[in-house]
Amino acid sequence: MARKKRKKSDSKRIFFGLTSRSRKKRKTRQSHHLAKTVSVTMLAALAIVCLFATAGMGFVLLEKYVNHVVPVSQRVGALELTGVPDWVSQQLQARIYAAATAGGEDLRLDKDAARSVCENLVSRVPWLANAKVQTAHDSIRIHAQWRKPVALVKLGLRKFYVDANLVVLDFVPIPALPVVRVAGLSAVTRVPQPGQPWQRDDLAAAVAILTRLDRMDKLVTPDKPLLAEIDRIDVSNFSGRQSNRLPHVVLFADDNTQIIWGAEYGRWQRYLESTDKQKIAKLYQHYKQYHTLLGGVKYINLREPGDDIPLPIDRY
Repeated sequence: MARKKRKKSDSKRIFFGLTSRSRKKRKTRQSHHLAKTVSVTMLAALAIVCLFATAGMGFVLLEKYVNHVVPVSQRVGALELTGVPDWVSQQLQARIYAAATAGGEDLRLDKDAARSVCENLVSRVPWLANAKVQTAHDSIRIHAQWRKPVALVKLGLRKFYVDANLVVLDFVPIPALPVVRVAGLSAVTRVPQPGQPWQRDDLAAAVAILTRLDRMDKLVTPDKPLLAEIDRIDVSNFSGRQSNRLPHVVLFADDNTQIIWGAEYGRWQRYLESTDKQKIAKLYQHYKQYHTLLGGVKYINLREPGDDIPLPIDRY
Protein backbone atom coordinates (compact mmCIF):
# COMPACT_ATOMS: atom_id res chain seq x y z
CA MET A 1 0.00 0.00 0.00
CA ALA A 2 2.87 2.36 0.82
CA ARG A 3 4.33 1.99 -2.68
CA LYS A 4 1.02 2.81 -4.21
CA LYS A 5 0.73 5.93 -2.13
CA ARG A 6 4.15 7.10 -3.29
CA LYS A 7 3.11 6.62 -6.88
CA LYS A 8 -0.04 8.53 -6.23
CA SER A 9 1.97 11.20 -4.51
CA ASP A 10 4.39 11.30 -7.40
CA SER A 11 1.55 11.67 -9.81
CA LYS A 12 0.38 14.74 -8.00
CA ARG A 13 3.72 16.46 -8.63
CA ILE A 14 3.27 16.25 -12.37
CA PHE A 15 2.33 19.69 -13.94
CA PHE A 16 2.23 21.25 -17.37
CA GLY A 17 5.15 23.64 -17.71
CA LEU A 18 8.84 24.00 -18.55
CA THR A 19 11.60 22.55 -16.62
CA SER A 20 14.77 24.50 -15.92
CA ARG A 21 16.50 22.58 -18.68
CA SER A 22 13.71 23.47 -21.08
CA ARG A 23 13.92 27.10 -20.08
CA LYS A 24 17.64 27.06 -20.68
CA LYS A 25 17.13 25.50 -24.07
CA ARG A 26 14.46 28.06 -24.96
CA LYS A 27 16.64 30.97 -23.83
CA THR A 28 19.43 29.57 -25.92
CA ARG A 29 17.14 29.33 -28.95
CA GLN A 30 15.89 32.92 -28.36
CA SER A 31 19.44 34.22 -28.07
CA HIS A 32 20.38 32.53 -31.33
CA HIS A 33 17.24 33.94 -32.99
CA LEU A 34 17.93 37.47 -31.69
CA ALA A 35 21.54 37.33 -32.79
CA LYS A 36 20.42 36.11 -36.16
CA THR A 37 17.87 38.96 -36.43
CA VAL A 38 20.46 41.58 -35.44
CA SER A 39 22.88 40.20 -37.98
CA VAL A 40 20.27 40.37 -40.74
CA THR A 41 19.35 43.95 -39.75
CA MET A 42 22.98 45.02 -39.73
CA LEU A 43 23.57 43.42 -43.09
CA ALA A 44 20.50 45.19 -44.53
CA ALA A 45 21.64 48.55 -43.13
CA LEU A 46 25.12 47.99 -44.51
CA ALA A 47 23.64 47.14 -47.88
CA ILE A 48 21.58 50.37 -47.89
CA VAL A 49 24.66 52.44 -46.94
CA CYS A 50 26.62 50.80 -49.72
CA LEU A 51 23.77 51.46 -52.13
CA PHE A 52 23.68 55.19 -51.30
CA ALA A 53 27.45 55.43 -51.44
CA THR A 54 27.44 53.75 -54.83
CA ALA A 55 24.67 56.06 -56.03
CA GLY A 56 26.55 59.13 -54.78
CA MET A 57 29.67 58.05 -56.59
CA GLY A 58 27.54 57.42 -59.63
CA PHE A 59 26.13 60.97 -59.56
CA VAL A 60 29.62 62.43 -59.17
CA LEU A 61 30.86 60.42 -62.11
CA LEU A 62 27.74 61.36 -64.09
CA GLU A 63 28.26 65.03 -63.36
CA LYS A 64 31.87 64.80 -64.50
CA TYR A 65 30.70 62.97 -67.57
CA VAL A 66 28.07 65.62 -68.36
CA ASN A 67 30.57 68.43 -67.83
CA HIS A 68 32.86 66.77 -70.33
CA VAL A 69 30.22 65.67 -72.79
CA VAL A 70 27.80 68.69 -72.87
CA PRO A 71 29.22 71.07 -75.49
CA VAL A 72 29.85 74.77 -74.92
CA SER A 73 26.98 75.47 -77.31
CA GLN A 74 24.50 74.45 -74.59
CA ARG A 75 25.66 77.11 -72.12
CA VAL A 76 23.76 80.32 -71.51
CA GLY A 77 25.41 83.57 -72.63
CA ALA A 78 24.90 87.26 -71.94
CA LEU A 79 23.48 89.71 -74.47
CA GLU A 80 25.72 92.67 -75.30
CA LEU A 81 24.82 95.84 -77.21
CA THR A 82 27.84 97.50 -78.82
CA GLY A 83 28.25 101.15 -79.79
CA VAL A 84 25.36 102.44 -77.68
CA PRO A 85 24.98 106.26 -78.09
CA ASP A 86 25.04 108.44 -74.98
CA TRP A 87 21.43 109.51 -75.42
CA VAL A 88 20.02 105.96 -75.22
CA SER A 89 18.13 105.54 -71.94
CA GLN A 90 18.23 102.50 -69.67
CA GLN A 91 14.55 101.93 -70.37
CA LEU A 92 15.16 101.78 -74.10
CA GLN A 93 18.05 99.34 -73.64
CA ALA A 94 15.89 97.15 -71.42
CA ARG A 95 13.18 97.11 -74.09
CA ILE A 96 15.70 96.05 -76.73
CA TYR A 97 17.11 93.28 -74.51
CA ALA A 98 13.60 91.97 -73.84
CA ALA A 99 12.72 92.00 -77.54
CA ALA A 100 15.98 90.32 -78.54
CA THR A 101 15.34 87.45 -76.14
CA ALA A 102 11.64 87.19 -77.04
CA GLY A 103 10.55 88.21 -73.56
CA GLY A 104 13.26 86.55 -71.48
CA GLU A 105 14.14 83.19 -73.03
CA ASP A 106 17.60 81.81 -72.29
CA LEU A 107 20.30 82.69 -74.77
CA ARG A 108 21.91 79.40 -75.64
CA LEU A 109 25.26 79.80 -77.27
CA ASP A 110 24.49 77.47 -80.11
CA LYS A 111 24.59 77.90 -83.86
CA ASP A 112 21.00 79.15 -83.98
CA ALA A 113 21.35 81.82 -81.26
CA ALA A 114 22.57 84.62 -83.53
CA ARG A 115 19.87 83.98 -86.09
CA SER A 116 17.14 83.85 -83.45
CA VAL A 117 18.24 87.13 -81.84
CA CYS A 118 18.54 88.83 -85.24
CA GLU A 119 15.05 87.72 -86.25
CA ASN A 120 13.65 89.03 -82.95
CA LEU A 121 15.35 92.40 -83.46
CA VAL A 122 14.09 92.81 -87.01
CA SER A 123 10.50 91.96 -86.09
CA ARG A 124 10.31 93.72 -82.72
CA VAL A 125 12.83 96.60 -82.55
CA PRO A 126 12.51 99.56 -84.96
CA TRP A 127 15.29 101.47 -83.17
CA LEU A 128 18.08 99.47 -84.81
CA ALA A 129 18.97 99.38 -88.49
CA ASN A 130 21.26 96.93 -90.29
CA ALA A 131 21.56 94.76 -87.19
CA LYS A 132 24.26 92.11 -87.16
CA VAL A 133 24.45 89.51 -84.40
CA GLN A 134 27.63 87.63 -83.50
CA THR A 135 28.03 84.71 -81.08
CA ALA A 136 31.18 84.93 -78.96
CA HIS A 137 32.53 82.34 -76.49
CA ASP A 138 30.61 83.89 -73.56
CA SER A 139 28.10 86.32 -75.06
CA ILE A 140 25.91 87.30 -77.99
CA ARG A 141 26.87 90.69 -79.43
CA ILE A 142 24.61 93.02 -81.36
CA HIS A 143 26.13 95.49 -83.83
CA ALA A 144 23.70 97.94 -85.42
CA GLN A 145 23.04 101.51 -86.48
CA TRP A 146 20.83 103.40 -84.05
CA ARG A 147 17.86 105.40 -85.30
CA LYS A 148 17.89 108.71 -83.48
CA PRO A 149 14.50 110.37 -82.93
CA VAL A 150 14.31 113.88 -84.36
CA ALA A 151 10.66 114.79 -83.87
CA LEU A 152 7.82 113.84 -81.57
CA VAL A 153 4.24 113.45 -82.82
CA LYS A 154 1.19 113.43 -80.54
CA LEU A 155 -2.17 112.21 -81.82
CA GLY A 156 -4.74 112.19 -79.03
CA LEU A 157 -3.39 109.92 -76.30
CA ARG A 158 -0.89 108.35 -78.67
CA LYS A 159 2.65 109.62 -79.18
CA PHE A 160 5.64 108.40 -81.13
CA TYR A 161 8.89 109.57 -82.68
CA VAL A 162 10.20 109.82 -86.23
CA ASP A 163 13.85 109.85 -87.22
CA ALA A 164 15.62 111.82 -89.96
CA ASN A 165 14.28 109.36 -92.57
CA LEU A 166 10.70 109.69 -91.23
CA VAL A 167 10.81 106.15 -89.80
CA VAL A 168 8.26 105.74 -87.00
CA LEU A 169 9.70 104.79 -83.59
CA ASP A 170 7.65 103.68 -80.61
CA PHE A 171 7.67 106.08 -77.68
CA VAL A 172 10.15 105.56 -74.85
CA PRO A 173 11.19 108.38 -72.48
CA ILE A 174 14.64 109.69 -73.46
CA PRO A 175 15.56 112.41 -70.94
CA ALA A 176 19.04 113.02 -72.39
CA LEU A 177 17.78 113.93 -75.85
CA PRO A 178 15.84 117.11 -76.74
CA VAL A 179 13.11 116.01 -79.13
CA VAL A 180 10.84 118.74 -80.55
CA ARG A 181 7.15 118.13 -81.02
CA VAL A 182 5.62 118.64 -84.47
CA ALA A 183 2.29 120.51 -84.42
CA GLY A 184 -0.17 121.38 -87.18
CA LEU A 185 -0.08 118.22 -89.24
CA SER A 186 -3.01 117.92 -91.60
CA ALA A 187 -5.71 115.30 -91.02
CA VAL A 188 -4.11 111.97 -90.15
CA THR A 189 -5.89 108.87 -91.40
CA ARG A 190 -3.30 106.18 -90.75
CA VAL A 191 0.08 105.96 -89.07
CA PRO A 192 2.51 103.25 -90.21
CA GLN A 193 3.71 100.61 -87.77
CA PRO A 194 6.98 101.30 -85.91
CA GLY A 195 9.90 100.68 -88.21
CA GLN A 196 8.06 101.90 -91.31
CA PRO A 197 8.55 105.37 -92.90
CA TRP A 198 5.71 107.87 -92.65
CA GLN A 199 5.82 109.79 -95.91
CA ARG A 200 4.17 113.18 -95.36
CA ASP A 201 5.28 116.47 -96.90
CA ASP A 202 4.42 118.62 -93.88
CA LEU A 203 6.17 116.21 -91.50
CA ALA A 204 9.19 116.06 -93.82
CA ALA A 205 9.36 119.88 -93.83
CA ALA A 206 9.55 119.96 -90.03
CA VAL A 207 12.12 117.14 -89.86
CA ALA A 208 14.33 118.85 -92.50
CA ILE A 209 14.70 121.91 -90.26
CA LEU A 210 15.09 119.98 -87.01
CA THR A 211 17.87 117.77 -88.39
CA ARG A 212 19.86 120.89 -89.43
CA LEU A 213 19.44 122.42 -85.99
CA ASP A 214 20.52 119.16 -84.37
CA ARG A 215 23.72 119.15 -86.43
CA MET A 216 24.41 122.78 -85.47
CA ASP A 217 23.95 121.95 -81.81
CA LYS A 218 26.65 119.29 -82.08
CA LEU A 219 29.04 121.71 -83.79
CA VAL A 220 28.34 124.97 -81.95
CA THR A 221 26.53 124.33 -78.66
CA PRO A 222 27.09 120.68 -77.63
CA ASP A 223 27.00 121.45 -73.89
CA LYS A 224 23.82 123.56 -74.03
CA PRO A 225 21.85 122.61 -77.15
CA LEU A 226 19.52 125.20 -78.59
CA LEU A 227 16.92 122.52 -79.31
CA ALA A 228 16.53 121.98 -75.56
CA GLU A 229 14.68 125.32 -75.46
CA ILE A 230 12.38 124.59 -78.44
CA ASP A 231 8.95 123.27 -77.49
CA ARG A 232 7.39 122.66 -80.92
CA ILE A 233 7.56 123.37 -84.62
CA ASP A 234 4.26 124.35 -86.25
CA VAL A 235 3.57 123.36 -89.86
CA SER A 236 -0.16 124.12 -89.88
CA ASN A 237 0.44 126.65 -92.71
CA PHE A 238 2.67 124.28 -94.67
CA SER A 239 2.97 125.41 -98.29
CA GLY A 240 0.64 128.33 -97.48
CA ARG A 241 -2.43 126.10 -97.13
CA GLN A 242 -3.98 128.57 -94.68
CA SER A 243 -2.52 131.83 -95.98
CA ASN A 244 0.28 132.66 -98.44
CA ARG A 245 1.09 135.84 -96.56
CA LEU A 246 1.84 134.08 -93.28
CA PRO A 247 5.05 132.14 -92.61
CA HIS A 248 4.77 128.52 -93.57
CA VAL A 249 6.85 127.24 -90.65
CA VAL A 250 7.10 128.70 -87.13
CA LEU A 251 9.00 127.39 -84.15
CA PHE A 252 8.00 128.11 -80.54
CA ALA A 253 10.37 128.30 -77.60
CA ASP A 254 9.46 126.85 -74.21
CA ASP A 255 8.05 130.23 -73.10
CA ASN A 256 6.02 130.46 -76.34
CA THR A 257 8.39 132.96 -77.99
CA GLN A 258 7.84 132.76 -81.78
CA ILE A 259 10.77 131.93 -84.01
CA ILE A 260 9.59 132.81 -87.51
CA TRP A 261 11.34 130.50 -89.93
CA GLY A 262 9.31 131.22 -93.08
CA ALA A 263 9.18 128.97 -96.16
CA GLU A 264 9.98 125.27 -96.09
CA TYR A 265 13.66 124.31 -96.15
CA GLY A 266 15.08 124.76 -99.66
CA ARG A 267 12.25 127.05 -100.87
CA TRP A 268 13.49 130.39 -99.52
CA GLN A 269 14.24 131.85 -102.98
CA ARG A 270 10.65 131.49 -104.18
CA TYR A 271 9.48 133.81 -101.41
CA LEU A 272 12.47 136.18 -101.43
CA GLU A 273 13.52 135.26 -97.92
CA SER A 274 16.89 134.82 -96.26
CA THR A 275 18.70 131.70 -97.33
CA ASP A 276 18.42 128.66 -95.09
CA LYS A 277 22.05 129.15 -94.00
CA GLN A 278 21.33 132.76 -93.07
CA LYS A 279 18.27 131.74 -91.07
CA ILE A 280 20.33 129.27 -89.08
CA ALA A 281 23.10 131.82 -88.58
CA LYS A 282 20.62 134.43 -87.28
CA LEU A 283 19.12 132.00 -84.82
CA TYR A 284 22.45 130.87 -83.37
CA GLN A 285 23.78 134.42 -83.31
CA HIS A 286 20.83 135.40 -81.14
CA TYR A 287 21.34 132.34 -78.94
CA LYS A 288 25.04 133.12 -78.53
CA GLN A 289 24.35 136.77 -77.68
CA TYR A 290 21.63 136.15 -75.08
CA HIS A 291 22.60 132.59 -74.06
CA THR A 292 18.94 131.67 -74.32
CA LEU A 293 15.85 131.95 -76.50
CA LEU A 294 13.59 132.64 -73.56
CA GLY A 295 12.26 135.93 -72.20
CA GLY A 296 14.37 138.31 -74.27
CA VAL A 297 12.14 139.34 -77.18
CA LYS A 298 8.55 138.92 -78.39
CA TYR A 299 9.65 137.04 -81.49
CA ILE A 300 12.72 136.19 -83.56
CA ASN A 301 12.27 136.83 -87.27
CA LEU A 302 14.56 134.72 -89.45
CA ARG A 303 13.02 135.17 -92.88
CA GLU A 304 13.90 138.82 -93.61
CA PRO A 305 16.94 138.97 -95.95
CA GLY A 306 20.21 140.36 -94.59
CA ASP A 307 23.78 140.44 -95.88
CA ASP A 308 25.68 141.14 -92.66
CA ILE A 309 24.99 137.78 -91.05
CA PRO A 310 27.97 135.52 -90.27
CA LEU A 311 27.26 132.17 -91.89
CA PRO A 312 27.79 128.87 -90.06
CA ILE A 313 30.21 126.33 -91.40
CA ASP A 314 28.94 124.33 -94.35
CA ARG A 315 28.74 121.00 -92.52
CA TYR A 316 25.46 121.80 -90.77
